[in-house]
Amino acid sequence: MTQKRFHRHVETQGISFYWILFVYLIVGYFYPVIGFIALICMIGPVVTSIKRGRYWCGHICPRGNMYDRLLSRYSPHRPIPRFVRSFGFRLFMVFFIFTMFGVQMYLGWDDWNAMGKVFWNIILLTTIVGVVLSFIYAPRTWCSFCPMGTISSWVAPRSGKLPTNFKSVHVSDTCQTKCKNCARVCPMQLTPYNSRGQAEGYLNPNCLKCGKCVQACPLKIAELTHSQASES
Repeated sequence: MTQKRFHRHVETQGISFYWILFVYLIVGYFYPVIGFIALICMIGPVVTSIKRGRYWCGHICPRGNMYDRLLSRYSPHRPIPRFVRSFGFRLFMVFFIFTMFGVQMYLGWDDWNAMGKVFWNIILLTTIVGVVLSFIYAPRTWCSFCPMGTISSWVAPRSGKLPTNFKSVHVSDTCQTKCKNCARVCPMQLTPYNSRGQAEGYLNPNCLKCGKCVQACPLKIAELTHSQASES
């Protein structure tokens, strides 16, 4: 008997802008200097995470948008392997990617096209890896160990140190965790129901603030709102 999968696709609300990734890859192939635009998606997630957590990854990243809007429809939504979410593996990926990046930049130094090509190559190769993993496991598998996502999670607000107007998922203490719909639709395969009744809300640093768990809650007792601790 085929086992019913736990995780599933849910429609993503908002504007579609994954086309930016396609334009970047196509134009960058002919004009390598365009590759420098990738700096936006390298610096942006980390800077915004200081105040908002991994908001960038869930709302602004063109590649993440592609995973949610396109690949999620066809992905098997299998559990993301635990080892790729481990601290050790994520730390390795940060050092590996930045080491490769540094070496290539050194070799292409003083040549704007060559340096731009380094950025373009990284985006292309990591996108290919992400797409392949989407069809093997889940759409956001790459996001579970993306170097910039990892660094963003390191600087995300923690309990007791929440910035003003910080938003997190709040689950009412009336939740019985029987349906676990919030976990079923979470792109990162997290468990928001574990924060039921907590004033600060769900503070997992890998939460994308996408609101899909709120959308999927059948009793409407989950909401994405300001944490009480940040309002005091």
